[in-house]
Amino acid sequence: MPRCSFGCIYCTIYTLIFMFMLSMILFWIIISPSNVKFRVTDASLTQFNLTNNNLYYNFKVNITVRNPNNNIIVYYRRITAIAWYKDNEFGWMSLTTFDQGHKNTTFLHAVFEGHSVLKLKAKQLGEYKEETSVGVYEDLAVDLDLRIRTKYGRFKSGRFNPPVVQCGSLRVPLISSGKIAPPFSVKKCSTGSFFVDRDAESG
Repeated sequence: MPRCSFGCIYCTIYTLIFMFMLSMILFWIIISPSNVKFRVTDASLTQFNLTNNNLYYNFKVNITVRNPNNNIIVYYRRITAIAWYKDNEFGWMSLTTFDQGHKNTTFLHAVFEGHSVLKLKAKQLGEYKEETSVGVYEDLAVDLDLRIRTKYGRFKSGRFNPPVVQCGSLRVPLISSGKIAPPFSVKKCSTGSFFVDRDAESG
């Protein structure tokens, strides 16, 4: 076969690959998906006692998940909720998976209950004691580690891990008998680029 024929074949293959990649980029731009919105609507503590580096806790969180898109369905295949206090992880739990349609809002309820080892630095321990005296704890946070699939029309993606949803700087009251807890302020969560695979980005 003449050399020019090989050159034409390679040129055609490269052109097809380029056109395919360009079409996928244009397809994604046309879809222009908006990030799914997460908000912590309520949070409370009925126990938060640190004794000899052992934290005994009962921490409840309500989160709304809003898919604002007209044409994207999100399939949540894994939802792991992780609780933090002053950048120290103290609890985690798996939430029930679900499918979320267009323009849909879903309500999540996470209950962290138990005890764990929590070693605070001197400054953090001082802050904990001050917050205990007031009855409101600062710097609580909940992360959502997700694994999802998406569907646009007949096109369904493979499973991937979006950026970890971070619901931080939660100011949570301790509910105790005889005391009126201050109202909780709704907090928006950080999602990053929700429809991007974080593992692909790190690679």
